[in-house]
Amino acid sequence: MQLLRTANLAVRFLLELSSLAAFGYWGWTVRGGLALRLVAAVGMPVLAATLWGLFISPRARFSTGLVGQAALGLVVFLGAAGALYARGHVRLASGASAIAVLSSLLLYLLAE
Repeated sequence: MQLLRTANLAVRFLLELSSLAAFGYWGWTVRGGLALRLVAAVGMPVLAATLWGLFISPRARFSTGLVGQAALGLVVFLGAAGALYARGHVRLASGASAIAVLSSLLLYLLAE
């Protein structure tokens, strides 16, 4: 069980990094001028990382408990998948969504 927990945490870390990249990609591809694209490309990942650090991470400033970590993490991951979907990457968004749901479920079920 410990191996599965550790593997799932590694998957969640990769999902976190992928989510930041997806939000940045989405921001860079919004319609508008260069200033808007720069603000969105930098601002969205920073916003997601800030929310993650405040509410979702294991050392979050405001603990939401196991359910909060799993659920809020899933919201961030699905938001990133939605950003990919909005840019026409349907298969990538679908795969990311499936992995995110499975990982969040495992995080909850395999809690120590």
